[in-house]
Amino acid sequence: MRNLKGKWALITGANRGLGYRITKFMASQGCNLILHSRDLKHTENVYGEVTAMGVEAYCIAAELSKPEQVKAMIDAIKKKGTQVDILFNDAAVQIAYRTEYFTTPVSDYTESFMINTIAPMMLCYAFMPPMIERGFGRIINTTSGIQNEPQQAGYSASKAALDKVTKDLGTTVEGTDVMINLVDPGWCRTDLGGPKAPNDPDSVIPGMVLGAFADDKKSGRWISAQDYAGMTLEEALKKFEGK
Repeated sequence: MRNLKGKWALITGANRGLGYRITKFMASQGCNLILHSRDLKHTENVYGEVTAMGVEAYCIAAELSKPEQVKAMIDAIKKKGTQVDILFNDAAVQIAYRTEYFTTPVSDYTESFMINTIAPMMLCYAFMPPMIERGFGRIINTTSGIQNEPQQAGYSASKAALDKVTKDLGTTVEGTDVMINLVDPGWCRTDLGGPKAPNDPDSVIPGMVLGAFADDKKSGRWISAQDYAGMTLEEALKKFEGK
């Protein structure tokens, strides 16, 4: 298992839901954190929580639907001189559930792709080359197992596109200590998943973070977080790397 103490992780959507769970767990492992949200006030509480745990952290804001704000966030991180070792592209949006799906508006696709596909890839393209140059890096892109749901076409299509580009990028670093993988948290009771979802959001740990701690130099994989619910990180890694 890779020791990540002192490494820097950028987590999008760090202030709530699954991103919050990732943030707290990574802090518990001694990882320094860049906490993203749409507004700096949204990360005030989690910033206090993780710094009280003894790690370094700072907050950064960007509306992921606006490429210029994503670029400004990237520029600000680079100007600060932070070496991003781990990237969790967790923030996402589910626009609507369209029972009349033949009337799905174009905006469902454009907004979904901007936030769920394009913004994550902008971050990959910004921070993956320095990882390759340094010889170490981890990227974990949050995907979805949703299928056969034309009612959520914009969301499911944007996640399918993220799967494709992640797997394609993975082929370029296979066998190296730069790893890029996908994780499906399952349907969880978050703001995005809603109250009827079967899974407690706490169940995603340790599955959501396996891609950061794995040390087997394999990329392009789909990790189902619910397969590891209730396990310790060590138990989950043994199962994961044994596949």
